[in-house]
Amino acid sequence: MTDGVLLRSTRAVYPGSFDPPTYGHLDVIERAARCFGELIVAVVVNPQKRNPMFSLEEREEMLRACVAHIHNVRVLHFRGLLADFVKEQKADVIVKGLRVVSDFESEMSTALMNRSLSDVDTMFLMSDQRYSFVSSSIVKEVFFLGGDVATLVPEPVLRVMTTKRATIRALS
Repeated sequence: MTDGVLLRSTRAVYPGSFDPPTYGHLDVIERAARCFGELIVAVVVNPQKRNPMFSLEEREEMLRACVAHIHNVRVLHFRGLLADFVKEQKADVIVKGLRVVSDFESEMSTALMNRSLSDVDTMFLMSDQRYSFVSSSIVKEVFFLGGDVATLVPEPVLRVMTTKRATIRALS
């Protein structure tokens, strides 16, 4: 199986804000890690997403705890253009998860721009249907309004979220 060998020798980058990481993210990470020799989960410092709920360090810590069992995954962060980061990491492909059709519409133009800047293609993985409705924004909203999100985020993430909620309430 030549194609499988080729993929396993490649390095992929899975970028996102991961504010917070969800089971949907973890599903994409686990599936992509089976396809590629190395997967870099890249936490984006995105100036367009003002005031993330979790610091860069918290997001990286949560992700590292969630992927500790996957030997070929590294968690890094970057600022600036994804295309530059991909080149710097000598990655062969960008991985993006798609939940709904509107995700594809917005991700397609980004993928084409990244390809023109870095000559690296984007591989889209369809979300597992269990997580097709899950977004970090919805998880945060439900959680901070008192809802149960234990089936939507891994345990290390839930612990950090619970601590964050207690801190916010103490400051109010």
